[in-house]
Amino acid sequence: MPKGKTYLAAGISGLLAVAGIAPQAHAASDTVTVVLPEEPPSLEPCESKHSSVGRVLIQNITEPLTVIDPQTGEVKPELATSWEQTAPDTWRFQLREGVTFSDGAPFDAKAVAASIDRLQRGDMTCNTKQQTLGGVDIQTTVVSDHVVDFKTSKPIPIFPTMMTVVQMSSPNMTLEGASRNPIGTGPYVLTAWNAGTDITVERREDYWGEKPVVSGARYVWRSESALRAAMVATGEADLTPIISVADADNPETDLAYPNGETTRLRISTTVPPLDDRRVRLALNLAIDREGLKVLFGEEAKLAEQLVGPNVNGFNPDIKPFPYDPEKARQLLAEAKADGVPVDKEITIIGRNEIYVNAGEALEAMQAMWSEIGLNTKIRMFDTGNWLRYQNRPFPEPDMANLHQDQHDNLLGDATFTAFNKYHSEGVNSAVYDKRVDDLIAKAEPATGETRTKAFQEAFRILHDDIVADVYMYHMIGYTRVNPRLDWRPSLATNSEIDLSEIRFRASE
Repeated sequence: MPKGKTYLAAGISGLLAVAGIAPQAHAASDTVTVVLPEEPPSLEPCESKHSSVGRVLIQNITEPLTVIDPQTGEVKPELATSWEQTAPDTWRFQLREGVTFSDGAPFDAKAVAASIDRLQRGDMTCNTKQQTLGGVDIQTTVVSDHVVDFKTSKPIPIFPTMMTVVQMSSPNMTLEGASRNPIGTGPYVLTAWNAGTDITVERREDYWGEKPVVSGARYVWRSESALRAAMVATGEADLTPIISVADADNPETDLAYPNGETTRLRISTTVPPLDDRRVRLALNLAIDREGLKVLFGEEAKLAEQLVGPNVNGFNPDIKPFPYDPEKARQLLAEAKADGVPVDKEITIIGRNEIYVNAGEALEAMQAMWSEIGLNTKIRMFDTGNWLRYQNRPFPEPDMANLHQDQHDNLLGDATFTAFNKYHSEGVNSAVYDKRVDDLIAKAEPATGETRTKAFQEAFRILHDDIVADVYMYHMIGYTRVNPRLDWRPSLATNSEIDLSEIRFRASE
């Protein structure tokens, strides 16, 4: 199954030397080096929705039952060949035959059931289930070796779309925490993980599908955008999926792409002073989003909801908050007069390299909030510790905080956002509103206009009535690609880098 000139900035040699990297031309080879912004916290298949995990895992080591065509949005077969809905809450999938996991285990209905058990395990929070499947529980029934039934805890009319994010993993994988040794059906197998240094994968010769051109890959990570760009420029690496707009200055190697991500700061809406809508609105009015574009790129679009225009449920009538610091000061004064503790410290929880210029953006926003009289403190975390504050139960539930977040919805439906991020039972939610819960409950089993309008109204309430977030941008990504590669980024690049899509240009 199928899945220019080099820019050398002044001082690059010194930058590479500081990092212990010798500038050199990339040796001709059918392997590639990918430089990422951060080391993955694990390579756990049920954690693949984290971009740091998915960039290594998805379509390389593991594969799902179904995939979405990036051009048409159509759900297509991968490890499943067909499916049908046999009852409002039941789907039957026919599985591809002749497929094995890299450890030799057969891919069959029992293996699919084990993958679903892994997804719903109790020893850890699997973000794929919590963030994408929301509150849906799945019961599997093995019908035959290559036929499996899925019964969901509530009717899910887009269940085949849901399954595009569920990675199939070998039944021989242990269930002891987040795995660092994934075993999948994909065209590559993990060969080494040198903690703090690199990850390597090699092509499987017994892969069931079309043989990829790339025989293997080495993943390294550098937190500085300029260093990642320099490594590709000198041939030390072949591509980096994300660099800053300031470093994307060579049109022959640097490509912009809509990456499907929306950025925000989640507000802890139940903790004073953030439990007062006027304070939450003041936070939004104090931000000069047009001015901040210098950090994100002029192509970034101001966000007013956590999904983009390509998603069913996007509400085109919601408008971004204007920049109005004077109104923000007035709202805070009114709240203070009513006894709201607006002087209380608000903690900003950031994640290193969640996106380019993440720290700089928080510092700029902190300065803007200081201008209107708010007292904020920034705490930056690595991915693992940041996740503690993203997922319930929150480690410091009484702390007034703004949680830096980036969310992609590449599956085209608001169900993959609304429950997890905003329902009272959502694992990432800081919102507790019956109107929103009822609208999500109305939308999820529905189809057509009923589904769309319910999600649209939920997003309107979240923006206008609740002011649940500090809304930022629908993001644009910038990548740098070595001229020896024939590869371009896509909407999915921020979440996965499919090595089988890479080709090599003929040497001149």
